[in-house]
Amino acid sequence: MLQITKPETPEQLDEYFDLRWRILRAPWDQPRGSEKDEFDKVADHVAARDQDGRLIGIGRLHLNNKREAQIRYMAIEKDCRGLGVGRAIIEHLEVLASDRGVERVVLNARVNAVGFYQHFGYSVIGPGPTLFGIVKHSIMEKRL
Repeated sequence: MLQITKPETPEQLDEYFDLRWRILRAPWDQPRGSEKDEFDKVADHVAARDQDGRLIGIGRLHLNNKREAQIRYMAIEKDCRGLGVGRAIIEHLEVLASDRGVERVVLNARVNAVGFYQHFGYSVIGPGPTLFGIVKHSIMEKRL
């Protein structure tokens, strides 16, 4: 059974940021600390745990303004992909956005994840940044 929670204790936050770094930064030789940004203190963080309490996925939502929120740092453990973890996180983040009166959610999807987000109603609206000189992204949006 999958449980979506908010990491709150220092230990939970350390585990959360470690997963973010291991999946989204370490494969490109990025240093610890590169997985954090200035919005982390004001953002909504979510953590997906399996039936044994193992952290298997994470995501974050922050407001760009009163009408627009952005999803960032979606990461799922490799052995848990395709099991509905990403779906649960996306749905939870969209509920948080809707509860705040947000009209539009945007995100920068790695090109290999565009299809995943399209499955949930997101549309490509333009090219996104290229991280570390090699990881290309597309800007996507969804109207709530």
